[in-house]
Amino acid sequence: MEEEMIKDNKTILIVDDEPPIREVLVYNLKKEGYNVIEAEDGITAVNIATEQRPDLILLDIMLPKLDGLSVCKRIKNTYNVPILMLTAKDSEIDKILGLELGADDYITKPFSVRELVARVKANLRKVDASNNVGRLDAFETEKKKENKIIVNDLELDLDKFEVKVRGEIMDLTLREFEVLKFLASQPGQVVTRETLLEKVWGYEYYGDIRTVDVTVRRIREKIEKDTSAPKILITKRGVGYYIATK
Repeated sequence: MEEEMIKDNKTILIVDDEPPIREVLVYNLKKEGYNVIEAEDGITAVNIATEQRPDLILLDIMLPKLDGLSVCKRIKNTYNVPILMLTAKDSEIDKILGLELGADDYITKPFSVRELVARVKANLRKVDASNNVGRLDAFETEKKKENKIIVNDLELDLDKFEVKVRGEIMDLTLREFEVLKFLASQPGQVVTRETLLEKVWGYEYYGDIRTVDVTVRRIREKIEKDTSAPKILITKRGVGYYIATK
């Protein structure tokens, strides 16, 4: 009962045209204490998301009327909400494209309900953490005014969630900022993909490390002059990533 009270303000939109899948997800998410709303096609999903603004969306790729990738793009253009793509396709391009359009995560069918619920919790925790930033009294705000990480041309303002490269503000998503923050807090130290997945995405199990690679590629496209020869966010082949100190 206590857990339900904690989560009763969190609403999850499930978008899938297969009733059995929706039923399983609705049952398990309600059991976790979440409010659940449903849509069985892409157009309805966009309308519901725009009007009701759920806290998280589980979105199938293959949908009638409007495919999941288009739905993701339209919703992300309206407001920033965690979107987990559900896909039965084994094609990597669909997964990567989903992330490029703003999806925060993806999970492949058939999936473990326990794994899916863990990912839902991890993504919602990240949103809660970001929303709590800045809720400080005047004294604490003054005290934390210079809460920054600076490594050569890279500057992160941890209070504003702002990234500058050579003085120019870069437009990063929250997830991209968190990845860069984790790496920049330990410049020169190589961090494995598995560690990034655990610490930044918050997974309590082994997830898909390709999610990390896609996010790093997006960051490079924004902060590097030449993505083929990065100078800030470096790859240690076969190991992971690090922020250059020279």
